[in-house]
Amino acid sequence: MASSGEDLSSDGDSTPGVAAMAGSAHLLGFSDEILLHILSHVPSTDLVVNVRHTCRKLAELCLDKSLTHTVLLEKDYEAREDQVKQLLKEIGREIQQLNMAGCYWLSGSTIEHVARCRSLVKVNLSGCHLTSLRLSKMLSALQHLRSLAIDVSPGFDAGQLSSECKATLSRVRELRQTLFTPSYGVVPCCTSLEKLLLYFEILDRTREGAILSGQLFVGQSNVPHYQNLRVFYARLAPGYINQEVVRLYLAVLSDRTPENLHAFLISVPGSFAESGATRNLLDSMARNVVLDALQLPKSWLNGSALLQHMKFSNPFYFSFSRCTLSGSHLIQHILNGGKDLRSLAGLNLSGCAHCLSPDSLLRRAEDDIDSGILETLVAACCNLRHLNLSAAHHHSSEGPGRHLCQLLARLCHLRSLSLPVCSVADSAPRADRKPAQPAMHAVPCGFGKKVRIGVQACPSPFSGQAGPQPSSVFWSLLKSLPFLERLELIGSNFSSAMPRNEPAIRNSLPPCSRAQSVGDAEVAAIGQLAFLRHLTLAQLPSILTGSGLVSIGLQCQQLQSLSLANLGMMGKVVYMSALSDMLKHCKRLKDLSFQAERPALNVVIFPLLHEGLTDVIRDVPMVHLDEITLFKSRVAEEPPNLWW
Repeated sequence: MASSGEDLSSDGDSTPGVAAMAGSAHLLGFSDEILLHILSHVPSTDLVVNVRHTCRKLAELCLDKSLTHTVLLEKDYEAREDQVKQLLKEIGREIQQLNMAGCYWLSGSTIEHVARCRSLVKVNLSGCHLTSLRLSKMLSALQHLRSLAIDVSPGFDAGQLSSECKATLSRVRELRQTLFTPSYGVVPCCTSLEKLLLYFEILDRTREGAILSGQLFVGQSNVPHYQNLRVFYARLAPGYINQEVVRLYLAVLSDRTPENLHAFLISVPGSFAESGATRNLLDSMARNVVLDALQLPKSWLNGSALLQHMKFSNPFYFSFSRCTLSGSHLIQHILNGGKDLRSLAGLNLSGCAHCLSPDSLLRRAEDDIDSGILETLVAACCNLRHLNLSAAHHHSSEGPGRHLCQLLARLCHLRSLSLPVCSVADSAPRADRKPAQPAMHAVPCGFGKKVRIGVQACPSPFSGQAGPQPSSVFWSLLKSLPFLERLELIGSNFSSAMPRNEPAIRNSLPPCSRAQSVGDAEVAAIGQLAFLRHLTLAQLPSILTGSGLVSIGLQCQQLQSLSLANLGMMGKVVYMSALSDMLKHCKRLKDLSFQAERPALNVVIFPLLHEGLTDVIRDVPMVHLDEITLFKSRVAEEPPNLWW
């Protein structure tokens, strides 16, 4: 700051008043409330290790309860082991919520220091290295713990848990457990469970090639205590072994369904055949339970009258992904004939090709949707925050106010939205209609990043031409949703080469014909979303120059994750310069995923690295290349506020 004062005083035109004003603009001149807000954006390790030692005032503020109550280290890739140890040593007693999910680089000895946080109420250690003995030692010291997230890896032995550890687990009310081996984990010890989240990631074979069995070890058959359970959620990765193990968890529920159960959700890739135990469970739930959230495997719902018998009170989440659910069925049995469902916050209709048509048996993929069904849905669920309509052809008919985008614009509370590309096309393509022109905007004036010598610059796509017109239904939709944080625009026929939780489909279908009219102009319209954090664009064949990407990079400054797949014509990537310019403006980008055919990979990513983009990509901790990536829709994938 002194140098700033010297610069001001050396200016012949400056006055003493200007110099005084410059001195009062010192950071420490702000109020404590403003400083605390600024410090809340600084990583906790930096606060304790660096900022705290700059001056007395900041030393006091860095220890304020608003900054030490909750510590988030999730995927904080710059946090070193010594910094984490120092953090837990100096403010451990003040921490009540600690999130270390995904900190795989921290050693087990560092994780043990969590035991210093004697006041911990909630801790997330998913993805951290933990043995049974380390877990036992750590939990024995955390007597106030009520919420826990851990991984159960091969070699886990519940018999090694001490009595003090089991006493802590008996008070835990929320448990998130990721299974990498057939086991009940710590579930049998959690006798007060109200919320149970299970993630099954068990491989069918060991590293040595041996086939695993879904049978659990003897002595663990006295399983879970579900009498107080309110939320049950299970998400399975592909593989028969995961289905075998989850059946053992469900068997207990079928014997005695908890009276207070209000959320029952099972996410299974592919088919999952019903068993006698699951049928008994569903029958018991239909008779004795009033639900607020429901998600079932499609094989349990298709052709079943189950939904007609289920009772719902104030539902907040429904998922019918990949189900053969017709629009009339949706309105009659889910929306109660269009009655008020203001409580519904999340709705996943991904892959429900017939959900917006009255009869699922007669509709073809290219047929238009019934706008009356969508209008009833929008009117009944006016407070929706998360909506997924991807993986289906939703074509709008001609007529004012009947387009899907115009109806969805009424959902002003939306925070995440997933749509098929063909659904945002203005109307059916006609032979006399010219193809959409690339989007153009005016470059904002002011200080910008200097052009690097030797780096090919994309000709500015924002000067002198018209951009997406306000008459575009997609432009109007995004204008009506200014607070949208997650947007997915995915081709209705798109299938990821390596999906995470869906069966792989190698024979991908060509893009929908209506998607041909969605190009750079529509992509540029996304730049209106100032609060956008997560963006997925997949199978947009009419991307020509990628100029819309630059618009997004310039205007969506909150963008944290970006997924791109199959943009432009197959096998050709003509937007390399635009992508390069976009990434230079994405200062907060943490996750970058890119999927294309292997020749396209050589054309795009490697030249970006060679041309000097390493200074951009080095701050992106997860860069997925080629087929090693996930392009599964994430909107409304889980109930809102299900966890952390």
